[in-house]
Amino acid sequence: MATKIFVNLPVRDLKKSIEFFTKLGYSFNKQFTDETATCMVISEDIYAMLLTEEKFKQFTPKEICDATKQTEVLICLSCESRSQVDEIIGKAVAAGGATYKAPIDYGFMYGNAFHDLDGHTWEYMWMDPAAIQKG
Repeated sequence: MATKIFVNLPVRDLKKSIEFFTKLGYSFNKQFTDETATCMVISEDIYAMLLTEEKFKQFTPKEICDATKQTEVLICLSCESRSQVDEIIGKAVAAGGATYKAPIDYGFMYGNAFHDLDGHTWEYMWMDPAAIQKG
């Protein structure tokens, strides 16, 4: 069985976060969704648990950082093409997210990023499969 990853992120307004990520094309597992949390399906093995701040506090004794002022994590997801990178960034900005830098273009690798409504950093990148060395 493949290892699955669940990235847990605190959000200030769960409904607005669901609306934002729905506009980017993501779906949500209703079995793990209630008024305090939702399970955003990124891929067959990758999920983002969007938790209200109150719910998130149940899992950690530490203070929640303000992602609009501090960086707690950089989430980077691969895309199948350069155009898919641009498409998802465009959808994020149209839905209320914000870019904070110009796209990075190394020829064989291309990427861009945005901050979501809570300031979490989402990076999207494409790499030419021919450029990946098998090790």
